[in-house]
Amino acid sequence: MSEIIHVLLTGGVGSRLWPLSRKSRPKQYIDLFGGYSLFELSVKRNEELTTKLNVVGNKDNNELSKRSLGKLGKIDYSNIIEATPRNTAPAIAFAAFAAQPEDVLLVTPADHIIKDGEEYTGALKRAIELAGEGYIATFGIKPEKPETGYGYIEHKEEDVIAFREKPELETAKKFLNAGNFLWNSGMFCFKAGVFIEELKKYEPEVFASSMEAWFNNKEGKLDLEDSMKIPSISVDYAVMERSKKIKVVRSDFEWSDMGSFEAIYDYLKGLGHPVDENGNMQIGEEKFTSFVGLKNCILVSTSDANLVLSKDVSQKVKDIYLNLQEAYL
Repeated sequence: MSEIIHVLLTGGVGSRLWPLSRKSRPKQYIDLFGGYSLFELSVKRNEELTTKLNVVGNKDNNELSKRSLGKLGKIDYSNIIEATPRNTAPAIAFAAFAAQPEDVLLVTPADHIIKDGEEYTGALKRAIELAGEGYIATFGIKPEKPETGYGYIEHKEEDVIAFREKPELETAKKFLNAGNFLWNSGMFCFKAGVFIEELKKYEPEVFASSMEAWFNNKEGKLDLEDSMKIPSISVDYAVMERSKKIKVVRSDFEWSDMGSFEAIYDYLKGLGHPVDENGNMQIGEEKFTSFVGLKNCILVSTSDANLVLSKDVSQKVKDIYLNLQEAYL
């Protein structure tokens, strides 16, 4: 009997959320969301809808994942430990090699916030149906605003016309007004065997080198030398933008990739986190803070660094992260 396996991708350092998110503790492990981390919320959200859990992440995140799963009392799961990050296509390939060809994989990043409920459950059930029919289903989120931080999916009902890169603001406005564009959530659902076939068809080198690395693994741990032979490529470029088997599930559930402080601000504000009369918010360590002459700003405070930013330029935090010395990460 085939399984429905939740494949939880835990890579990434959340560079746009520095200084909260660090290499030593990426955003998906920060307990900032009602007492849980984004990683933990993803496990909880999907455990009733799937039959198994397979955590895929790099060696730096492995102990953090174990700690989070222990907090949840989750002991029945599989673990794939990458020796070095090679992007999402190889990471998903490892999970597909570890499964049976007819098993359905629900692939989700560990750093998204999603509101549970009928909309989410309904979208998942439809994606599982499409996967059972041999399609690769992706989840497209109904856009709420002209967002420049997300990729887009142009569609006609469940058929994908094109994937679009993160747009400039004017292009994002056109997408929103057109009415047939969805945010690309980075979540997928498919049979393991179907994904492997498509990867082999469109990226044979990635397929072959990933397969070799997987079958040389030792208790889920991949060898560094084998891993370095794998081309680094995202699943979007490797398969999603090229396969003829793609379908999109239009999804109305509340979703954010929590990829910026603007997204964190909106989420925390919805939970009742304090915001002053000018729209300013403090995040992080609790110290008395007063904003004078500022509007819609965010102060991010940690024990060794502070960040002050205007909410509408939160995508630029990544530039600061990239320019910092290793000691600050």
